[in-house]
Amino acid sequence: MSEVLIFGHKNPDTDTVCSAIVYNNLKRLQGMDTEAVVLGEINDETRYSLEYFRVDVPRIVTEVTEGQKVILVDHNEMQQSVVGIEKAVIKEVIDHHKIANFETAVPLYFRAEPLGCTATILKKIYEEQGVDINKTMAGLMLSAIISDSLLFKSPTCTLRDKIAAEDLAKIAGINLEEYGLAMLKAGANTKDKTIKELIDVDAKEFILNNDKLVIAQINTIDTKEVTDRQKELEETIYQEISNKSLSAFVFVVTNILTSDSEVLVLGDKKEKVASAFGKSLENNLMTLKGVVSRKKQVVPPITEEFNK
Repeated sequence: MSEVLIFGHKNPDTDTVCSAIVYNNLKRLQGMDTEAVVLGEINDETRYSLEYFRVDVPRIVTEVTEGQKVILVDHNEMQQSVVGIEKAVIKEVIDHHKIANFETAVPLYFRAEPLGCTATILKKIYEEQGVDINKTMAGLMLSAIISDSLLFKSPTCTLRDKIAAEDLAKIAGINLEEYGLAMLKAGANTKDKTIKELIDVDAKEFILNNDKLVIAQINTIDTKEVTDRQKELEETIYQEISNKSLSAFVFVVTNILTSDSEVLVLGDKKEKVASAFGKSLENNLMTLKGVVSRKKQVVPPITEEFNK
């Protein structure tokens, strides 16, 4: 095993996986003994990107031992990280999310910027350190930005993300719009997924006051394709609520074509979740027009409501 493991959050998405690979490439070029790994199976969108740029899927790590040196990308909240993270030695964090539930025994390099994607930060780091970005690394960083910004439709996307993506597309030698749409569509297929896969593909745990919530999201080009399976979804989600002692489970189904979301909310605090958006649930569902970003449009109002 390498001296330092680099990884993103559980239920890895494209930014988490690509950022780990890209930062590992930089560290190894600089002579460090590092390895990019993932904390679970990758999704269809990420697989499309890795296959397109002919990059192997990193090995899966489910637990780290005491004293293992690690670098975290695309997350900092401990409950979103690997089992055993509290016993590891965190050397660095590169992230674009809020800082929460994070504490270390020794100083570290911590870089968090309010950008739409971790890969945008990594592009800056490459440039700051005078390291050339090759076509493959450019393609992976571009894929991460497209994913996190929903091809620049998300409110989390900044001008710097868009400029970075345009630069990276030139280096990678690809048409940004054509590749981006193909990549997003590859990840929007829900027909062949089991119910457990649907709710797990991009699920994150949050601790808000004394309440534990899971906020999961899936992208689709046909929302009804998912909501038609509501009975099965509810059965599986109620099991998750019981197993993890959750106050609420929030399942956001986002249509990448209309930029709207249907949200299924279950649990004892489901009405509190709905009130965060000034909504009432109908059959455990609510519609959020123009909502595509969990980080900027879903988590903040829920956090505010639960912290009252």
